[in-house]
Parts: sequence; C-alpha cells; structure tokens
Amino acid sequence: MAYVDGFVIPVPKDKLEAYLDMSRQCAAIWREFGATEFRECVADDVKPGKLTSFPQSVNLEEGEVVIFSWIVYPSRAKRDEVNDKVMQDPRMAEFMKPENMPFDGKRMIYGGFEMMVDM
Repeated sequence: MAYVDGFVIPVPKDKLEAYLDMSRQCAAIWREFGATEFRECVADDVKPGKLTSFPQSVNLEEGEVVIFSWIVYPSRAKRDEVNDKVMQDPRMAEFMKPENMPFDGKRMIYGGFEMMVDM
C-alpha cells in the first residue's frame, strides 16, 4: 500500500501565488525523484470549530488561507529515499531558507501516513 506525507499550512493570501509557484517547482522535483502524486488544495469551505478545525490547527491569522496538501509515494522506504534526494538537490536550496518561504513554517503541520484505504 502507498505512503503519504500530509501538510496543513497557513499562507498569507497576498503570497498565495508565490506559494503556488514554489509548489509547482517543488512538485516537479518530487515527481522526478519518485513521488507518484503531489497535491495542493486551497481552503474553500473550512470554518473555525469549537474544539478543533483546520484554521485552529495552524493558528490562522487575518489575511491567511489554509492549504491542505499531500505527496504520495509507493512506500515509506521510497518516501525516505525521495525526500533524501530532494533535500540534497541544489534546486531546493533557495526554497529551504526561512526568509524565502511564502508562509510561516513554524505553524505548518506535517506527518507521514500509511495509506489503508485507496479506492
């Protein structure tokens, strides 16, 4: 079964295009090294909750939007291999500098998940 890295990211609305441009470039690199899918979704219908919600999870601030994204790999081993190659790729160097990120990386939520249902 496949393996998925998932992300929830707060992005300032005025930096959304810069984020999506960065994402498209990163997607090409991840796919080149073996990721099978690279998805970025912009929140359209997410409301603050009473206990939990996507906006609360990233401490969403005025003028920001939630991004929900994921990258799919054939396996966790392949994910580890792909991520090692991506992080060493010189094309990623500028994106990895905090001052160049079009979002607050400290409020990004991410993790790896073993896919259990795929229909």
